[in-house]
Amino acid sequence: MPPISTLLPFFGISLLLGLTPGPDNVFVLLQSAMRGPRAGMIVVFGLCTGLLVHTTVVAVGLGALLAASKLAFTVLKSAGALYLAYLAWRAFRAPVGVVSTDSGESPGAGHMYRRGVLMNLTNPKVVIFFLAFLPQFVAADRGHISLQITVLGIVFIAASLIVFGAIAYFSGVFGQLLLRSARAQRALNWFAGAVFLGLAAKLASTHL
Repeated sequence: MPPISTLLPFFGISLLLGLTPGPDNVFVLLQSAMRGPRAGMIVVFGLCTGLLVHTTVVAVGLGALLAASKLAFTVLKSAGALYLAYLAWRAFRAPVGVVSTDSGESPGAGHMYRRGVLMNLTNPKVVIFFLAFLPQFVAADRGHISLQITVLGIVFIAASLIVFGAIAYFSGVFGQLLLRSARAQRALNWFAGAVFLGLAAKLASTHL
């Protein structure tokens, strides 16, 4: 079990990393702005579920497979890039109109949750990052390695929940105002599509 002297700085670093621009927090920001803070928080829960899966993968040692196997990395990377491209296509084709963010036209909670899970799980850089980051705070003389990694992963998820939740709340409130304008909604949809396309291209060009 990592001591408090290790967990506190790890938590602080995790908070800072959560603020670093990347696919997950950009996804939360855009979904919150377009669909409201509730949808954003549901996406956040989905993303954190994905982080829990990544933590489990690294804890049991399977993360090494992706780090060592170019084929496994390429397959997961390609799936992630295709999913981001699909999200871009959906954003470009999204209808616009002066609607309330709490209207019945928004995707259901289950759909938004699954989006968050898929967004996180199809990003191979997350598990590679976990594999490189978490073990730095592990010591063999503190007990079972897998347990230490699991605890660190949970702390990282808690930090991500705080950061992503704040992003969802504040961008969601702003988005409620934006979505009352069809012109602003159209611009936001095209911006989202461009961002997703850019993220897809960046992920597709990523190498081990």
